[in-house]
Amino acid sequence: MQAAEKIAKILRTDKQTIETLEKQLSQRTGKVGVLERILQENEQAINRIFLILGISKEASAEEIYDALISKIEADDHLLFEGLKRPSLQTSKDCQYLLETAKKIINLPKGFFLKIEKATEILEKNPPKNILKFFNCSTVKELLQKENILEVFCALRFIEDPHWLKDVFLNQYQQLKPEDFEEREIQTLTISPQLAKAATEFIQKKYHNISHLKELGVIFVLPVFLNVSGELIRDFSLILHYFHEVSFYSEIFKKISQNEKEFSSGLISLLKGESAEASEKINENRWLIIQRYFAKENENDWRLAVPHINPEALHWEKAEKDLIRAGGMLDGFSKELSFWDNLNWVGDYFQSDTGNDVLVSFNLVDSAMSLVKEKEMIKYLYHHQEALWNKIFIEYFGEEKLEETLKENIIKGWFEI
Repeated sequence: MQAAEKIAKILRTDKQTIETLEKQLSQRTGKVGVLERILQENEQAINRIFLILGISKEASAEEIYDALISKIEADDHLLFEGLKRPSLQTSKDCQYLLETAKKIINLPKGFFLKIEKATEILEKNPPKNILKFFNCSTVKELLQKENILEVFCALRFIEDPHWLKDVFLNQYQQLKPEDFEEREIQTLTISPQLAKAATEFIQKKYHNISHLKELGVIFVLPVFLNVSGELIRDFSLILHYFHEVSFYSEIFKKISQNEKEFSSGLISLLKGESAEASEKINENRWLIIQRYFAKENENDWRLAVPHINPEALHWEKAEKDLIRAGGMLDGFSKELSFWDNLNWVGDYFQSDTGNDVLVSFNLVDSAMSLVKEKEMIKYLYHHQEALWNKIFIEYFGEEKLEETLKENIIKGWFEI
């Protein structure tokens, strides 16, 4: 099987798309044989994994999957011990995880919405459900009792999504660059009282951690899901969100240089907008996809055309942080280094029933599959998005990938 055909199969696109991409990028950069080298590196990585995990080359997809799940479970236990056996049910331990992640990454200050402006936005359109929840009649009374950052987090899981989108977020159209300031990323553990109201939110997100880009907040709902692999998944996600919030903060600051387009750009970023079906696609155009569309619709047309994804970049950085964390916490970075540079690695293997099954060796896919194992849900989309990024990086470099994302993310596309 030719390299273009094999990569097209893994990415669930057509061979012609990959052949055209290869020809175009080769002409642009002068580099040849890139896809063949990617497949060779992919095969070498899989051989290394098989050797470490003691997997036979004739192993079925199920056996490989089970070995990866066992590895995640073992690493989850190491992390649990290294983090002093935290309980995800207690606010104290959740905050400890957040602060530990913050120290590991040590990011610079970001560019975020001022607290006084956030207060003004709340007062102009009082969140009725939250006021009722806290038994308050006005926003002023609410903020005398509650932390405004926690209130903004609670908007995500207590208020009606349509109200948030059509009424509350609409106020952001009036925001100006001077409404933002430089400050550190904040971490927050939601009160157990509020966390009880977030059941539907957690079920939809598949996890109990989220963030607010415009306020520079990463928050945890102290809820123990009682599933294997939960800690390594959650701690990796916290690390990921630090990089994501920092990434968008840099773009907020960049677009603040143009006041006329600042608010529209800000709203586009917060909505995670990407090109629509009507967007003209040509051989030189790549999309920028801000979200994991496969989570919403695995057949979304945008997943089958050339694109890059900032989410995969944040995860790559988080995985390197996790390895470093292993060394800082209890000297087990060697075990965690197993996952280094596997985010884009994957291939088809025969199942026990003789079908070709795509197996992802991506840390996040493996952790998410373990967490949802009882429901027989297997994750692949983190790996596929990372592979699109890998193709771009092999031609242009990782630094160029990040630069291209930041320069073109609001537009949603760029041309090679």
